Amino acid sequence: MPSQDKRSTTKGAEKKALSANNNPLPVPVVSQEGGKLTLHFESDYIQSQMVVGKPDFLAFAYTRTMMAFEMFIPRPREIALIGLGGGSIAKWCYRHHPKSKITVIEINPHVIAVRHAFQIPHVGQRFRILCEDGAKFVAKTSIRFDVLFVDCFTANHLPQELCSQEFYDHCNRALTELGLMVVNLCVKNHRRILSRIRKSFSGRILVSTDVDGNTVVFACKGKLLWPKNEDASSFKSKLRKFERKYGLGRAMAPRG
Repeated sequence: MPSQDKRSTTKGAEKKALSANNNPLPVPVVSQEGGKLTLHFESDYIQSQMVVGKPDFLAFAYTRTMMAFEMFIPRPREIALIGLGGGSIAKWCYRHHPKSKITVIEINPHVIAVRHAFQIPHVGQRFRILCEDGAKFVAKTSIRFDVLFVDCFTANHLPQELCSQEFYDHCNRALTELGLMVVNLCVKNHRRILSRIRKSFSGRILVSTDVDGNTVVFACKGKLLWPKNEDASSFKSKLRKFERKYGLGRAMAPRG
């Protein structure tokens, strides 16, 4: 639950903005308590959290799972992230993949306005933030990404335009030949969404669910997730090596 104490709206988020459906976009609330900085939208869902003094630390289990993309693509050239939030994923990729170009797509200018509070990197040659609709971006982009993250959640639900069949088809097209899409599904019943992802990626997916109820889906265009002659023990060994490298604990629990 969001903290009720020390709650304040960060300045720079007063401008009115509309969603893809012409609904007013919510202004985030940034609060600090117990050494943690939290971003939320006056709901029961915490959008993002940062440990004060450790801006690159992955506070949520699902974000640690999403970073396991490195097991499959250790040196991505182009990374895209739909959904900025407090920048946990963006900061991790910026620090640990210094040769990657990172593009963040965030529709809500109010969220972008509070980025400095979460110590998100400054825009530069290898890091940019676009205030755009993520669905429209993947539909029109000419860039082909090695890794595409989708981590979006409104005040209470997943945006419909970011979990449609058409959207996942466009995500597939926006990837390189051996590209990987990594999606966070923070919904109780995601069977229909999983079916759409399977269809767009010809069944080439890997699913991991954590104790907090988040389900992370890895979907690839080629045979990236299942290298030739790799068995279950080999995969687990690779996973443990990744976890030890960054001290992430149990990063993922794949279930096929």
